[in-house]
Amino acid sequence: MSNIVIRVENLYKQYQLGTVGYGTIRHDLQAWFARIRGKEDPNAQISHKKHKDLNETFFALKDINFEVERGQAVGIIGRNGAGKSTLLKVLSRTTAPTKGQIKIKGKIASLLEVGTGFHPELTGRENIFLNGAILGMTKREIAKKFDEIVAFSGIETFIDTPVKRYSSGMYVRLAFAVAANLDSDILILDEVLAVGDAEFQKKCLGKMDDVAKNQGRTVLFVSHNMAAINALCKKGILLRKGGVEFIGDASEAINKYLTIDKVSDLPLADRPDIGPVKIVKIEIKDKNDNIIESAMSGQDIKICLHFQKKADYQISNVNVSVGLRTQLDIPVFNQHNRMTGDNFGELPEKGIFVCKISNLPLPASSYILNFSIMPNNGRTNEYYDFMENAIELNVIEGDFYGSGEIPPISHGICLVDAKWSIEKME
Repeated sequence: MSNIVIRVENLYKQYQLGTVGYGTIRHDLQAWFARIRGKEDPNAQISHKKHKDLNETFFALKDINFEVERGQAVGIIGRNGAGKSTLLKVLSRTTAPTKGQIKIKGKIASLLEVGTGFHPELTGRENIFLNGAILGMTKREIAKKFDEIVAFSGIETFIDTPVKRYSSGMYVRLAFAVAANLDSDILILDEVLAVGDAEFQKKCLGKMDDVAKNQGRTVLFVSHNMAAINALCKKGILLRKGGVEFIGDASEAINKYLTIDKVSDLPLADRPDIGPVKIVKIEIKDKNDNIIESAMSGQDIKICLHFQKKADYQISNVNVSVGLRTQLDIPVFNQHNRMTGDNFGELPEKGIFVCKISNLPLPASSYILNFSIMPNNGRTNEYYDFMENAIELNVIEGDFYGSGEIPPISHGICLVDAKWSIEKME
């Protein structure tokens, strides 16, 4: 396997839906006799008796193939139900694959759920030694790491308290400290940043970066925090509906993840009505009213929201907003007419809301546009129409500063129109 520490080949994991067992031999036998006679299960819930097949199966993982090298930090991403946690459980050997091969070189430390691997009746101190023993470490080796683990967790005061009394934040602090500091070759983490404050999350990211870059250990990291994945991982694996959608550069995997199923294919006009006003088409135009497919950094553009109003409604004093977010789901701006003091008066049955943006201050990238229409009455939860992820706005490179220097989006999500000077001091 040379430098390869994880190799997954043709991996499948199948689960069975419906009732697997009732917990008693009597009920299980009744269900079995009914099934072989083609009768209804006498113990099934009434709401389920109409369903013929309560034992339907599905594949949580389908034909997964990938390799991970020593010292790599790999981000595993995908929507809920894509199979991320199942994959980590199979790799951690907490559940067996239905089919396929997994070859792993080295010891694995995993943090799959808050408190995984902890005995609730044991103290924090005892659980540290228990986890180390599971990894094959001697008591002397664990003792050498003990002070470092406790200091990292920040729960010195409660280290001799049974962990069943810990809060979820304390659990994850100690669990991460144990997994990251004990001697393992592969560190597997599932949503470790979902619990804990911002300071501890930053500390975790720094530790994972050190583990991969300086200690040569392999990190598999599942998270919905795309900024954390992008900062930590060079390689990304995108899962979709149990299969591998993409393997490659982490930033490219993130872009694919954020655009998969994100912008709706349903025409705006075909959406169900939310209220009496509805956006039916969106166009991006230049200052001469030409429809453009991509905007250029520094260009004057118009965002045109075509709307229709129901004929039997009189509507005026509306607040219309458009917002942009990056592919990493970072807000760029939210602009609305109340902010600029522009009043549309009474709305016609058909029309176009036009938002003019001068000198577009965005670096080249793909952005997601959202919109909303609300009555301007101070209430924040009443909508005539709204849509997240309505369209993609593609911005291409433009000479925003007129100097020939074109900053990439990695330098910041906003281009600032600034001037520099020098002042002498007497």
